[in-house]
This record gives sequence, structure tokens and C-alpha cells, in this order.
Amino acid sequence: MNMDPLKREDLYSLEKYAEARNEFRAKVLEHKKKRKVAVGRNATLYFEDRMTVHYQIQEMLRVERIYEKHGIEEELAAYNPLIPDGTNLKATFMLEYEDVDERRQQLAKLIGVEDRVWVSVGEGERIFAIADEDMDREDEEKTSAVHFLRFELKPEDVKRAKSGADISIGIDHENYRQSVQPLPTAVRDALAADLI
Repeated sequence: MNMDPLKREDLYSLEKYAEARNEFRAKVLEHKKKRKVAVGRNATLYFEDRMTVHYQIQEMLRVERIYEKHGIEEELAAYNPLIPDGTNLKATFMLEYEDVDERRQQLAKLIGVEDRVWVSVGEGERIFAIADEDMDREDEEKTSAVHFLRFELKPEDVKRAKSGADISIGIDHENYRQSVQPLPTAVRDALAADLI
């Protein structure tokens, strides 16, 4: 798995992306199916890698009509930190409530939830997320519906994952306790591939 940061030359021009978008999008959406973990009804982790980040950057450039070097470099700087570097897993964490009022109430009850998301490998201890390194995404009244998480694994956790040990994921917050133990094999394998 290529974990190198993306560079300008790795990206499609806006014109080339318009031509390649449908095929690239289909490939990425298929890829993402093995990288999505629902933890209970209202929380989902979308594990990022070089391909998912490449797609996100291309979509941002397309929507914002960014074609100048400076703008492209800003997008690369914003999104490259989401590519795992071999010793960690990185995910976009979303709290999803369809009803606006319920969302507001729940986000007020879930302050700090982003720090209570965990991963464990085999019999290893829980590895709690390092959340929102780019910016603070909560205040005294509520947490955000979107967070960016990094799970920094110890060498023994990486070794266990690469050897086929089960991976489990959960949330241990006083107002939201859910887990997936163990992950489906296809998801486990996709995440293990992010490690070296």
C-alpha cells in the first residue's frame, strides 16, 4: 500500500478529472465499502487511505474550481495528514442523526466522544483515538458531527494485525457505548493493509 503523501503531479487536471471521474469514482466507492465501520446506529468511521484522500482532493478541486498551484497545494496540505503512515489508522468519524433537533440534543450529550473511540488488535489493549489534530471541533455546549481520528498502534499491535489477529472497534462514552467485535474479515484485511 502506497502511503506517500500526494503531490500535485499525482492529481488529475480539472479537464482530465472530468473525463476520468465516473470510472475513478466507481473504483473509490467500491474501495470504501471495506473501509466503513458503523458503530451502533449513529456513529460511523470511514477509514482513510491514499486512494480515499486522492478522491476527496479531486472532488474539492472540482467543486471549488481550483486549478492554480497555490490552491492545489493548500488542498494537499489539508488532506495529506489523513493518509496513514504505516503505524497508525486514520478515520473520519461521523455522528449521524437525520432529525435536526435530535442531532442538536445528542451532540450536546456527546461532548468528548471523539476521545473515547477505540481500536484493539487481538488481545491487545484498547488504543484510544487522538482526535482533531487540525483544529478543535467542540465547545462547552456540543461536539461536532465530524471528527478526524488517528489511532497510533504499538509495534506489537501492528505485528498482530499483519498476522491476521481480529480487530475490534468501539466507543466508550457515558452516553454512547457501542462496539464491533470483531470487524468483518474484509474490513479487517483492508485496515491491516494500511500498516507496515
